Amino acid sequence: MAKLYFRYGAMNSGKSTALLQAAYNYEERGQRVLLAKPRVDTKGEDQILSRLGVTRSVDFLIPPGESVMGLFKRHALGDDPDALLEHVEAQPVACLLVDEAQFLEAEQVDDLLRIAVLSEVPVMAYGIRTDFRTRSFPGSERLMELAHTLEELKTICRCGRKALFNTRKVGDDFVFEGDQVAIDGVAVTYESLCAACYLRESGGRLG
Repeated sequence: MAKLYFRYGAMNSGKSTALLQAAYNYEERGQRVLLAKPRVDTKGEDQILSRLGVTRSVDFLIPPGESVMGLFKRHALGDDPDALLEHVEAQPVACLLVDEAQFLEAEQVDDLLRIAVLSEVPVMAYGIRTDFRTRSFPGSERLMELAHTLEELKTICRCGRKALFNTRKVGDDFVFEGDQVAIDGVAVTYESLCAACYLRESGGRLG
């Protein structure tokens, strides 16, 4: 039986790089993969961006409220209404890889499990577990509940300890209030910290 995998880690733990490496490994063996990410992640638009400088376009974006199973089935069959050729004959899909999976809705994560079990296609989802307030993202929470396999990708804090939390910065200042989703960019950046450094910067606050 194919499985649903959730590979999670703090910011800068190499999640997108690991996803692109997995895609390369499949394709090097002549197997077909599909890449997807939630549309709410506007960084790079339809690109998966690795901090090592590697980029790749996704096969489809996942809008809020959209059935991931429906999107997967259409693209697995070679159907794309936005392409010059709306249908092409396509080989079977060996794996579905999803970046920034924390931004998925709970029902969309349920679809990932359905794809793995009912369509017998392994699904590898990559994302962060918690937001800058240490609270779970809905997509990550559901993945922690459903995934057959959980794998933590590790990175280090500025102090050398294992980084656990994601902190949000506006300019040079850490902030601990605001909307859960604010995409990394010019105005907002993120830094992963260990628990001790997080508590030091937040004045002891959690959430």
